[in-house]
Amino acid sequence: MQAVLLQTDIKSDLKLLIELALKLGVNVKTLSNEEIEDLSIENAIKTGATNEFIDIDNYLIKLNNEIKN
Repeated sequence: MQAVLLQTDIKSDLKLLIELALKLGVNVKTLSNEEIEDLSIENAIKTGATNEFIDIDNYLIKLNNEIKN
């Protein structure tokens, strides 16, 4: 299975693309804003995952120092 994500601010263009996809026999799913956010978060987690453990106390100290500066 393959997927393509299309984004546009012009609703009429998106409607045309959806109509074309349906005529070609392609399944179409319109994502809600919440679903898009969920996919973005999932991607960020996968990208940031290093399988390394960090010292939480040291991390929080560094984070607090960055916030203060």
